[in-house]
Amino acid sequence: MGVINFFRKTFVIAELEMRKIFHDPTEIIMRAIQPALWLLIFGQVFARMHAIPGQTNYIDFMTPGILAQSVLFVSIFSGIAIIWERDLGLIHKLLATPTPRASIVLGKAISAGLRTLPIVVIIYLLAILLGVHIDWSPLSLLGVLVMIMLGAIFFSTFSLIIACLVKTRERFMGIGQLLTMPLFFASNAIYPTEIMPGWLKVISHMNPLTYMVDALREMITGVASGFTLSFDFLVLLIASVLFVAIGGVLYKRVII
Repeated sequence: MGVINFFRKTFVIAELEMRKIFHDPTEIIMRAIQPALWLLIFGQVFARMHAIPGQTNYIDFMTPGILAQSVLFVSIFSGIAIIWERDLGLIHKLLATPTPRASIVLGKAISAGLRTLPIVVIIYLLAILLGVHIDWSPLSLLGVLVMIMLGAIFFSTFSLIIACLVKTRERFMGIGQLLTMPLFFASNAIYPTEIMPGWLKVISHMNPLTYMVDALREMITGVASGFTLSFDFLVLLIASVLFVAIGGVLYKRVII
């Protein structure tokens, strides 16, 4: 009963967070512009340059990476809402309820994952227009959704932890902007790890985004990548559970 109650409260928090999106659906459109530019401009240019050895169709290679990038960019700035809620006094009300802190954190993280789903649809539509080879098997599509949710949970919880530590919007935005580009470029999103220098390979293997991209690339295009799917899922699952637990511990610190 304790587990059922935990997840019931988690989904209540997720539902409350999703209602905010319905009040401003233009956010989804704005979030979709950046991945569209990456695919339509950057991807087309690199495909003509043949800059990546062994990649006969660069758009196929790049599309899963841009999907992961979209999840990263949407999730990594979700923590700023915690600071807004503190300033409005909402966090005090949440902390006064018997809702477990980890349940609040996980609910907010799940809502970040749900927020990315319309962007996933848009990127799939762009991929079809660009002639990307897509694996349409139900198992692959389900795996993509699960990986998207795991990635969003990890990065949004990472964002929440940062917000709990820095406590001001200005510092949070500065740190968020500082982290997004290194996380993106130190992954296999737009080039394979095989062509990276040794030091960057080490960083890439420590980067959770690398495992997210690796899994998405195999499930979307059907082409096996560097790691096994089970390993990719295990890394993201362990990292997400760990960060949700840390976020639950730190959540009340945002009001101190």
